[in-house]
Amino acid sequence: FFLVLAVVVACILLCVGLGGASHMPSATCGNYNASWASLDSRPNPAWYDQSKFGIFVHWGVYSVPSWATPNDFQELLNPYAEWYWYQLNNTKTATYQFHQNTYGSNYPYQNFAEEFRAELWNPAEWANLFQESGAKYVVLTSKHHEGFCLWPSKESWNWNSKDVGPLRDIVGELTAAVKQTGLHMGLYYSLYEWFNPIYRTEPEVYVDEIMLPQLYEIINTYQPDLLWGDGCLDYPSSFWRTPPFLAWLFNESPVCNNIVINDRFGNDTLWKHGGFYVSELGWPGPEKFQGHKYEECRGMAYSFGYNRMENATHYWTPSMLVQRLVWVVAQGGNFLLDVGPTADGRIPVVMQNNLLAMGQWLKVNGEAIYSTVPWRVTNETAMTSGYNFTVFYTSTPSALYALCMRWPGSTLSLSLPKVASNTVITYLGQTPATQLKWRTDQGKLTIDIPTFTPETLPANYVYVLKLTNTM
Repeated sequence: FFLVLAVVVACILLCVGLGGASHMPSATCGNYNASWASLDSRPNPAWYDQSKFGIFVHWGVYSVPSWATPNDFQELLNPYAEWYWYQLNNTKTATYQFHQNTYGSNYPYQNFAEEFRAELWNPAEWANLFQESGAKYVVLTSKHHEGFCLWPSKESWNWNSKDVGPLRDIVGELTAAVKQTGLHMGLYYSLYEWFNPIYRTEPEVYVDEIMLPQLYEIINTYQPDLLWGDGCLDYPSSFWRTPPFLAWLFNESPVCNNIVINDRFGNDTLWKHGGFYVSELGWPGPEKFQGHKYEECRGMAYSFGYNRMENATHYWTPSMLVQRLVWVVAQGGNFLLDVGPTADGRIPVVMQNNLLAMGQWLKVNGEAIYSTVPWRVTNETAMTSGYNFTVFYTSTPSALYALCMRWPGSTLSLSLPKVASNTVITYLGQTPATQLKWRTDQGKLTIDIPTFTPETLPANYVYVLKLTNTM
């Protein structure tokens, strides 16, 4: 009965135009056609490249069992807790054995929806934490591969956060809170649904009557600045009909001036088409993208969704995360760092501490990150006090930044920057700001590093020098 009702509702919506390209409520912003050659000619809005750092949020029914094996990908062992339902359908997986031992054989995955209550969730607290982290945008999983929608989707009756579980419009509430802080809001959307019976038996009908209406609905209703597609590998973009949708998105949607998209809109689009390419957990690396804008996404441990099996030894430290941010930005990327909230709506303390530590570092050194571009050389190896370490470079039209991945000691010698008599070098965060002494010898620039105490050191993790009037 529910399946028939869902199909009827979807057909009604199609008749009124929600799912078709004719649903164009705003003035024209562009003139792109539904070919990838045309769509790829659209430049990204400037805000995205300037932002550099964003927060990914994986939250859904999978946050209730919140279980996976904390390890690298292996046969039958998937470290992503958000893939719980998929793993549960293979009797050979560790997830299946855990479920049998914990919940029993008569407890289907759908039962977890009633336990996904978000009773402690405060969207304003989340938004304030994200702002304090120094992130400039947020991307929420509006619908992951399980198909559960975090908004009152008409095409997902009784399988959304307004009808069951939290009984709240999570997308709407978080969007409002994030925008209130001045951050950009983005939405992740999975094109496919693992176990949707319509998708499994009539995928063309699913695209027309469920997927496309949902995409039009979240764009028109919540007006995100970023659309993060996923779940596209089963078919090419022509099957998903994403090029016509993206032409509407760029030309006439209410967000046509500001919207950014990734590269996951068909199995023919990965690392070939889209506003930015995705590097998941650092794979593939930036060398794959040949200068195209990219974004690295990763969790703080193995999983994106909350995993109760992960402990302190699995989590990245603030130092590791700040250094990864620098590594990505110096090579032209954005860094999308994930948090996996608990089913009741809390962001685990270890994740909060990591975000706050990154925010403290960015308050001091943000000018070396935000709105920068890669320098002519990404990095070099420096030596001080008998050990080698990497120095990364970022730049703006008026400055070059040297970001040291270890404490440089009393002096720092660099081979790549070319200085002039009016070159000025400062240490970011030093109070009061003081010009550092420097000299050149045999083509190397040697800089005297200020002496700090633990109390006066502006920031840990990565140590940043600013050079102006270089050649």
